[in-house]
Amino acid sequence: MVKPREKLRVLAAADIHGRKEVAEQLSRKAEREKVDLVILAGDLNGQTTARGIIAPFKRRNQTVIFVPGNWDTSAEAAMLKSMYQINDINGYYTTYKGVDIVGVGNPDFQLEHNKKTLERLIKNFEKIKDKKTKKILVSHLHPAGTIAEFSGFEGSPEIRMAIEYFHPDIVISAHIHEAEGIDDKIGKTKIFNVGKLGKVFEI
Repeated sequence: MVKPREKLRVLAAADIHGRKEVAEQLSRKAEREKVDLVILAGDLNGQTTARGIIAPFKRRNQTVIFVPGNWDTSAEAAMLKSMYQINDINGYYTTYKGVDIVGVGNPDFQLEHNKKTLERLIKNFEKIKDKKTKKILVSHLHPAGTIAEFSGFEGSPEIRMAIEYFHPDIVISAHIHEAEGIDDKIGKTKIFNVGKLGKVFEI
């Protein structure tokens, strides 16, 4: 008899914007909810630096991965990765408990994607598309044509194309603060708009 795969329990959050008290609250939530993985979908920095943002999670031995948002410079993302030994998955993918997670960020004040972004997404998804795994796409920007566009900010066509072609199980997006907590769907793909309060889910 095949033993069922143990589910991955995730806390997804974003748009912390340098507020250490928000990071502390999220880390406590991760501990309380007994999550396996914390996914931060960008904008860790703001008017104040993200220095110390990851410290609460590391203090509790919580596993963190992230993508940079438009408020996060490439240098700051590299600093967080090196200082805290956490995984920046912008342009890459990783696997936790049988779940493949592809990441795409927007460092250095980028507010859109391009052909190169789509090519990297395709390259990563091609590597995992035949694996019998659950799949998550983590993007700082929301996909085009989703509810978060009520904000007046258009979503990413490249993210939308990747979703329609590869059909990940879940997409985590952020950036539009007012859209936090609003779930959406593209086909069978669930879209979770997350923010500073964080969303816990299992996959």
